[in-house]
Amino acid sequence: MNSFSRYLPFVAAMALVVVASNILVQFPMQGQIGGLSLADILTWGAFTYPFSFLVTDLANRRYGPTVARRIVFVGFMTAVICSILVPPFLFRHGLIEFETAADRLVRIAAASGAAFLTAQLLDVTVFNRLRRQSWWRAPIVGTLVGSVFDTLVFFTVAFSAAFAFAGPNDSFALETAPLLGVLPVETMRWVSWALGDLSVKLIIAVVALIPYRLLAARWSQPALAT
Repeated sequence: MNSFSRYLPFVAAMALVVVASNILVQFPMQGQIGGLSLADILTWGAFTYPFSFLVTDLANRRYGPTVARRIVFVGFMTAVICSILVPPFLFRHGLIEFETAADRLVRIAAASGAAFLTAQLLDVTVFNRLRRQSWWRAPIVGTLVGSVFDTLVFFTVAFSAAFAFAGPNDSFALETAPLLGVLPVETMRWVSWALGDLSVKLIIAVVALIPYRLLAARWSQPALAT
């Protein structure tokens, strides 16, 4: 088996997670919990994207940081291309309800790409520095740092009016609503989405320690290259 074939499952998993997230981030959650409107704080993408850090950390644990960075770059390129091509395909086949304008797709893909590279490469670096400490420290700290930067970059580029030059704005995201749907502070809805997204990422980071531990325990420590 050649080296690329060994890495292919990680690349495929990374691309699948990011493509799904780029589609689902355009769908606010519908529902009400007491006085809280879920559409004001969460999109469905919040529940899928955190697993990209699991893929990166497992690749880092298995093959070391050099290979993990290669997987990040290949997964990034695949995901950005698919993020532009897949949504129109799904709309034409009735699998999603609305068609996203091409220039809006490009903006989402650009935001995702910038956030992805920043967050994942930070995760690889932090993970590698902490990998010889307690088994949980490297994945949880790496994911924490990566998640903060990922959320900041993605939601700012994708939804902030300051980045209108990158593509059309999302009017719903720019409407004002109570912060996190319930607090007596009015802010743009995308800010609450970002805070809700980060909260979910951190929860899933803890949950993802379970499959990380089970899979990492089966692999021997690789020869590392920085």
